[in-house]
Amino acid sequence: MSRTIAEVLADARARLDRVGPERAAELREQGAVLVDTRPQWQRDDEGAIPGALIIERNHVEWRLDPSSDAKIPEATDHDVTWILFCSEGYSSSLAAASLQDLGLRNATDLDGGFKAWAAAGLPTTP
Repeated sequence: MSRTIAEVLADARARLDRVGPERAAELREQGAVLVDTRPQWQRDDEGAIPGALIIERNHVEWRLDPSSDAKIPEATDHDVTWILFCSEGYSSSLAAASLQDLGLRNATDLDGGFKAWAAAGLPTTP
């Protein structure tokens, strides 16, 4: 049985408590960690969110899993609130669902991605 990427994405999003830009900013103030999963060329083209961690998509699970030998210092336990974002919120949904598969129950993504954050007038850098 084959599935389309649209079906896989819908299943991933059904498990997430996705957040909009304003809610993501509020959660960040409460200790959530924003993680930019975009490749360098997209960050160069679109800009960045000041203070967001940069972990490109192909490294996310290894860097954020607290049991991984390649984890970052912020990956202290399975209760960290990770808010992943990409350009428009597609690949970040898949990545957040993958983190939930690892037991990172507070992993989610930014609905609309970086573009929604910027459109909301929240801080960005060129």
